[in-house]
Amino acid sequence: MKVAYIFSSQGHTVSYKLGKMILPQLEEQAHGPEVAGMFFFEDNNYVLVKGDPIGERLAIVAREQNILLMGCDQCCYEREIDNKLVEGAVIGCFPNLYEALASNMPDQVITL
Repeated sequence: MKVAYIFSSQGHTVSYKLGKMILPQLEEQAHGPEVAGMFFFEDNNYVLVKGDPIGERLAIVAREQNILLMGCDQCCYEREIDNKLVEGAVIGCFPNLYEALASNMPDQVITL
């Protein structure tokens, strides 16, 4: 099974659910399903900024496991972080996400 995650909830979603649960499992190759991509909304995009500890770890895992990391274009532009993202992360909107995942289509999309 292949999944994609959309991080849309505010609060501790990225720091807790991604940082303490999903990312460690990916690093240990114990997550279960293959992850095709992750899309970040609003303040969740800050995890993709260079120097963020979770983002830097995520960039390594994404590169090793061919995981798409995409930040919402409007969210990144509003926060003026569009040119500060970790290596491999891109910005875009849903049409860009669909196009990017077309060659690595997930079976399920999970919104957190």
